[in-house]
Amino acid sequence: MKPVRNLFAAFVMIGALAACTTLSDQDRALVTAASQNAQAAQQTAQQALQAAQAAQANAASAAADARAAKEEADRIYSRSLRK
Repeated sequence: MKPVRNLFAAFVMIGALAACTTLSDQDRALVTAASQNAQAAQQTAQQALQAAQAAQANAASAAADARAAKEEADRIYSRSLRK
């Protein structure tokens, strides 16, 4: 009796699994919409990454300009102290 019950339970689980694997039109539409949203988010993230990389490059350039200006100011100050 117990093996029959286990076999019946296994068939019920397999049937439920088969029912879950078939998608309705509404489910397919949701999956398609989710896929499109994911692609849009990926494109937005890529654009944000490019903007961040450009900002990083600009910041590095500004830092180099600031260092050069500081060094020039230090040289001018040192020359003025020697005179």
